[in-house]
Amino acid sequence: MSAPKVILLPGVVLPADLAYAGLITVLGDAVEVVVKDLEVYRQASPPPGYSLDIEVEGVLGEADVRGWDRFHLVGYSGGGAAALACAASHPGRLLSLGVLEPAWVGSWDWSPQHKRLWAQYDDISQLPHDQFMAAFMRLRVRPGVPLPAPPLGPPPPWMLQRPGGIRALMGAFHTYDLDREALAAFDRPVYFALGGLSNPDQFAEIAERLGNVFADFTLEVFPERHHFDPPHRTEPARLAQSLMAIWSRGDQMTGQADP
Repeated sequence: MSAPKVILLPGVVLPADLAYAGLITVLGDAVEVVVKDLEVYRQASPPPGYSLDIEVEGVLGEADVRGWDRFHLVGYSGGGAAALACAASHPGRLLSLGVLEPAWVGSWDWSPQHKRLWAQYDDISQLPHDQFMAAFMRLRVRPGVPLPAPPLGPPPPWMLQRPGGIRALMGAFHTYDLDREALAAFDRPVYFALGGLSNPDQFAEIAERLGNVFADFTLEVFPERHHFDPPHRTEPARLAQSLMAIWSRGDQMTGQADP
């Protein structure tokens, strides 16, 4: 069997090559992998009319350039939301789906706690840039969990795009219709990585909701990890093993279905 064909989508902060460097090293030659940055950062400013459909088109375009009719898709945070949109709108292109704490999974079945959290996100969207990032990060971890210290020296050039990109993605969540029934019809393996120190009102709830939607759903909890200390950066060997198992199952399902 040929090596799995995989596209990795990052979150809305780190560029893809930095976010997935450790995981790529562990996977080595066992996987034919593409790390793809989000379309929201393709230009200096988010594209007019930005939505998750633009991210889906970017993913499919990346696969088409390589001649991949079907592939495995993994997304973290904002990239996880884009990956779910791809599974809902183009399920036949995916061999499996991996989501690493997706930032958002649709507007259905929200608990009161989840609604309050998103009201807080709306509130901080009005903050100045220098206050916005700290407040945004604080909402994604459990109370009392220390946030990573900002790197020394001037920020890299790509960091200047992040507040605008985050706001564009959060705005897209307000208007996008992620089809629950289309996700429920997705018949491929789905993997979810959850950090035990992440904000449960966001990510544990999202995991529970998706577990009630997908028929073939595997949840793995990383007790010492949180959203800004994710397993693809801090436990890449463990995550690689779990993903390889999901990819193997997806490839086997395709082989069994082929005449």
